[in-house]
Amino acid sequence: MGRERTVDIVLATLNAKWIHASFGLRYLRANLGELRERSVIREFEIAQRPGDVVEAILADAPRVVGLGVYVWNAALSLQVVRLLKQVAPGVVLVVGGPEVSHESEQQEICRLADHVVRGEADLAFRDLCRAVLAGVAAPHTIDAPLPHFPELAWPYDEYSDADIAHRIVYVESSRGCPFTCEFCLSALDVPVRKADTGAFLAQMERLLARGVRHFKFVDRTFNLGIATATAILRFFRERWQDGMFLHFELVPDRLPDELRAEIAAFPPGALQFEVGVQTLDDATSARISRRQNVAKMADNLAFLRERTTAHVHADLIVGLPGEDEATFARGFDRLWAMGPHEIQVGVLKRLRGTPIVRHDHEHGMQYAAEPPYEIVQTAAVPFAGMQGMKRFARYWDLVGNSGNWNATLTLLLRGESAYARFHAFARWLHTTTRQTAGIALHRLAALLWQWLVEECGCRADEVGKALAADYERCARHDWPEFLRPYVQGDRQASVRASQGAQRQARHRG
Repeated sequence: MGRERTVDIVLATLNAKWIHASFGLRYLRANLGELRERSVIREFEIAQRPGDVVEAILADAPRVVGLGVYVWNAALSLQVVRLLKQVAPGVVLVVGGPEVSHESEQQEICRLADHVVRGEADLAFRDLCRAVLAGVAAPHTIDAPLPHFPELAWPYDEYSDADIAHRIVYVESSRGCPFTCEFCLSALDVPVRKADTGAFLAQMERLLARGVRHFKFVDRTFNLGIATATAILRFFRERWQDGMFLHFELVPDRLPDELRAEIAAFPPGALQFEVGVQTLDDATSARISRRQNVAKMADNLAFLRERTTAHVHADLIVGLPGEDEATFARGFDRLWAMGPHEIQVGVLKRLRGTPIVRHDHEHGMQYAAEPPYEIVQTAAVPFAGMQGMKRFARYWDLVGNSGNWNATLTLLLRGESAYARFHAFARWLHTTTRQTAGIALHRLAALLWQWLVEECGCRADEVGKALAADYERCARHDWPEFLRPYVQGDRQASVRASQGAQRQARHRG
């Protein structure tokens, strides 16, 4: 019987969902050098209990635990750290990640930890582990020197076969961002560092050979270097296989002809672009040090919509300093008219270390004290108004971004202002349900019918046909009774059978 491998180092974090494989932990393990074989990755979810997380970590009997802390897991990470230091005080605890890389002296989790590594810890964590395991004293707080790609081992072999089969695989060809948007931690990541294109693509070739078909690029500005971006797109296009899917974050006003040509050559369902618009108000952009050419952005979005099959996901932020609801509404309407497939309405968060705090006094910026530090109110948007805009964002995800209500959405937003129309629906929906999540699809269909027909006076046949078309496109089987008259003739039999099954199930219940 072989000797069991000693685990000296546990690399751990709490992911938002199981499907999100931690890219940071895989970089850390790949760069542990001679200590890599004495380490393991243990990933958890924020829905798990702190006691269960600590129990699983200690099952490996580690000497060192490295915990990745982010804004989405900060509250639970603190509970894990408290318990870990209580029940296993001899284990050396190291915390790192964006949440503890700034304002660390103000955080209890940093006081409890034996060591805090601030910044990109790929190499600094290795050096710290060497010192700890050798019994050499190390400082409590370590500011990691900025690593460059030639110094780093690639992390991609750290993805297991199970990761590749079932989870999101993250990749990066660059780090950093040249822009200085004050709400974003990437504003602090200067300079931009790029991997050697040939070496990076060789790693992508290895992932393809292992069966990876979905690649999520985490580069903050994928299309900053046009030659590199074009080469990466060409690489994947020339190796195209059914089921392949690529996600990129794009600078919205930077899409020259050579990049357009590559994008246009991809087949349907292949590309998704996340486009950070954030605001379309020039004064707000200037206030937060955001540079963008709106005319070029509009032209690029039109190109992507009309001449490619790429899926475009555009971001707007609620609660930026000095931006009131009317200004945000104009921006939303303007972006909606540009035709992205999704508009992600995000709520401003005060991420630790970002310079957005310089506006706190002048613009009355007040944030929640607990993670994720969402804006509570501003001088331009009081608390009640902010609550309404946050509900707008949640309901927009439920209806506008879900893909379930494409035909109905056209009726829902018909009028001079898409924002005003949807905001009115959001107010009514909240008054009617007092829910912002967990509304079942068949119930939402009934609520949409009630709003459009009974509250807004839309024609019943027009609404019924739109709802029925959406229901059929989603291949649903729980057809509401009120939609039966609007189902196409060749679908009537299956709908009747579905409704009969529902009635029998209710009777058995």
